[in-house]
Formats: sequence, C-alpha cells, structure tokens
Amino acid sequence: MAENNRTWLTPGTYERLTAELAVLTGAAGPEEHGFAGIEDRDAREARVNRIQDLLKDAVVGEAPPDDGIAEPGMVVTVRYGDDPEPETFLLGVRDRADADGIPVCSPDSPLGRALIGAAQGEERTYTAPSGRTLGVSLVRAVPYGPESAQVP
Repeated sequence: MAENNRTWLTPGTYERLTAELAVLTGAAGPEEHGFAGIEDRDAREARVNRIQDLLKDAVVGEAPPDDGIAEPGMVVTVRYGDDPEPETFLLGVRDRADADGIPVCSPDSPLGRALIGAAQGEERTYTAPSGRTLGVSLVRAVPYGPESAQVP
C-alpha cells in the first residue's frame, strides 16, 4: 500500500473516507455526507475496518520528492508495450473512486509494484491478472498536486 506501512492519500480521499467512517460508525447521518448506509452488519464492519486501516498511518497530500522516480503520491504517465497512446494516473489508494478526478493505480497492484522505483524512461514488466507478462515504460513521474492532477 505504501512504504513502511504508510498509506498515501490525497486530501480529498482522506476527507471522503473520514466522512464515510463517521456515517458507518453512527457519528453522522448518511444524509449529511451523501453516503448510503450499509445494512449488512458484517459488510459494515468489514468496511469500517478497511477505512480504519487506510487512515491509521495515512500520509495526507505530502508531496514526494520531484525526482522523476515513481512512488506513492506521484502522478505517472506510462506507455504499454508498443502502444503509442500514454496513460496517466495517480499511484495511490484506490478505494471506490478516482482521486479528485484522476484515475488511480494502487501501489499494491501488479502494475503499481512494477512501477515503484522506476525512473523516467525505464521499462519494466509485470504479470497481469490474466497471467500475461506485459511491458510498461515510465514516461513521466511528478508529485501529485493541482497541476499534475489534470489528465491530458
């Protein structure tokens, strides 16, 4: 999820998760935050535990170094194999929604694990859930912020 068991979250994701936790634990009504309640007790408890785990050691919006190295909190642009079209996304917690309008890739996913530590221009491979080995090149990595969150 993140280095040293810390989870990198955007401020918007942190606020959304905190509000959802308040609703799920009864500290606020669903109408206050626009969340639907979870009726199933086990599902509610599992969701509360998931949110608490994410928030426990969260790093909220701290920008990683602007060194072009892919890590949680970076907006990365990649190319897959010979595909000329790049894809841009945030390396961060992927929990039910994109972060502030930008697609998110979990650092714990096969693609995320392959990209962590990659330098701009570096090619890596990863195994997709289908079992295929795929190539990916890191085109660009910049810290998350208002400018970097604008998907080209």
